[in-house]
Amino acid sequence: MKIVIAGGTGFVGQLVSQLLLQEGHSVIVLSRNAKRSTPTDATQAQHIQWDGCTQGPWTQECDGSDVVINLSGEPIADKRWTPNRKQQLTDSRVVSSRTLGQAITEWKTKPHTFLSASGVGYYGDQGSKVVDETSPRGDGFLADLCLEWENAAQKIEALGLRVLNVRFGMVLGSEGGALPKMMFPFQWFLGGPVLPGTQYVSWIHQLDLARLILFLITHPAIQGQVNAVAPNSVTMKDFCHALGKAMKRPSWFPVPELTLKIVLGELSTMLTTGQQVYPKKALSDGFSFAYPTIQEAMNSIFSQPST
Repeated sequence: MKIVIAGGTGFVGQLVSQLLLQEGHSVIVLSRNAKRSTPTDATQAQHIQWDGCTQGPWTQECDGSDVVINLSGEPIADKRWTPNRKQQLTDSRVVSSRTLGQAITEWKTKPHTFLSASGVGYYGDQGSKVVDETSPRGDGFLADLCLEWENAAQKIEALGLRVLNVRFGMVLGSEGGALPKMMFPFQWFLGGPVLPGTQYVSWIHQLDLARLILFLITHPAIQGQVNAVAPNSVTMKDFCHALGKAMKRPSWFPVPELTLKIVLGELSTMLTTGQQVYPKKALSDGFSFAYPTIQEAMNSIFSQPST
């Protein structure tokens, strides 16, 4: 298949591109910096410049694609959530979806599938309650962001495409996402859970996320919202214990909630609250997780055998 990936040079996009290429697909990566590429995909994937908000030469290049994947978006946790930053986070996701939708409208041969990233923040703070794809939206900035994000993608369905909104949990890998930041205090024997420690973390190994995306685009019966999380959510306390064990470091230095609020502001809610999300659709449709438990995932990332 001919597959377009917007945001294909990012933490998740690079691995998705590599797996697609290994499966023999033709990949076009849309990037704000088309010169950026990895040694494994530089000579195989076609990298095209785009700005995420306007049409251009990339529009014609992508005509005839079978699948469009949108992984674009400013990093959620890089900066404090000021009003201006919130708008940037929203626009980088919603506007890119609208831009891709406009391009698809003009293509002579339209794709059969549009897959957009979303997030489990859609469910808001759920405490210990288990939620799946049928659960209602929660409250808060992330819930509002995800709703607007998914609505922008869903409008593309009117063009005759199958639309998938894939709600990512915390993506675990050593080269990006939240884990390297969480590793830092553990490296200095100062690691520990963010209090209260009982909040749930819904997570997924980077490789399982890339595999799930490939699974979804090749299983046409699956539609709508899909939770991209491992089947075993854990509390923050257990998450940090598994991280410390994989790094051979103790997890004994808790981080007070008040400290995070002072340092991060509203952004701290990403760590002090959580949701126990279950991947009902992925499992019911036959997807098999390579890393279903947090210790297996951590051991894999730190190249240790599972115990």
